[in-house]
Amino acid sequence: MSAAGRAARTGAAGIAAGMSAASIRRAGVVGGGLMGAGIAEVCARAGLDTLLCEASRPAAAKARERIAVSLERAVQRGKLDRPSAEAALARVTVTAELTDLADRQLVVEAVTEDADAKTEVFAALDKIVDDPAAILATNTSSLPVMRLGMATGRADRVVGLHFFNPVPVLPLVEVVTTLHTSADVTSAVTEFATHVLGKTVIHSGDRAGFVVNALLVPYLLSAIRMTESGFATTTDVDRGMELGCAHPMGPLRLADLIGLDTVAAIAESLYEEFKEPLYAPPPLLLRMVEAGLLGRKTGRGFHTYHREERPGSTG
Repeated sequence: MSAAGRAARTGAAGIAAGMSAASIRRAGVVGGGLMGAGIAEVCARAGLDTLLCEASRPAAAKARERIAVSLERAVQRGKLDRPSAEAALARVTVTAELTDLADRQLVVEAVTEDADAKTEVFAALDKIVDDPAAILATNTSSLPVMRLGMATGRADRVVGLHFFNPVPVLPLVEVVTTLHTSADVTSAVTEFATHVLGKTVIHSGDRAGFVVNALLVPYLLSAIRMTESGFATTTDVDRGMELGCAHPMGPLRLADLIGLDTVAAIAESLYEEFKEPLYAPPPLLLRMVEAGLLGRKTGRGFHTYHREERPGSTG
């Protein structure tokens, strides 16, 4: 953090209460995978100066290409006109230097679902981001937000902002507040997600899985156990829920879409917190993750996917 930034934090305690959704014009995203690229895309489409940081220059370039492909897909499907897509892409800058995020007013962390990795990012952002009113958000699916906030000296400015995949398509965002998150931060991110990004917000306390994954993941794990035991085939499990319960997608196909590594990470976080057997990841899930069979993003999970069905494909 610069000397000016340190002085601002120590000498202007009241400034932090002034952050509002309307004042957020410069957004940062850490992590350029499916979720990070999607978050950067929706920020850019909303008119924000958007800076995406990845671990290396090639990874950063790949993240920008992922955004470009997604915008082109939206154009091809009639969801976005070409001038708007080009303008959104022009608002996205990528970098491999975390220090470039110093001037951001909102930073959303979207790195791998690993507590140590996320904690390291938050500790670094605390030193880098100058504005004492800046909001540091995490897109974690299940990890305690408090743990990340306590890695900083500004836990009151840390909040969960959990998007859903694919981010440009799904309308929901979970806002997760900790025991330290200030009321003005909660209000600002709620207004930001609702009025700037056009999302629908639900609120959750800071417990593993929040609202959606605490309900969804046990259901997915039950489907995996049913397949693992040989009680029903993958196809029949999915078909049963699609045709018998009017679900748009069966649980195993949905797990493939989420990413089996992500499902396993959420399950482990839930089990660590609650110690309930229904949250424990089944052996089959763990073996598939170890084998690199992660679902749609790798082309094979419980189902096999052709290239045009994978995220980032132009098909």
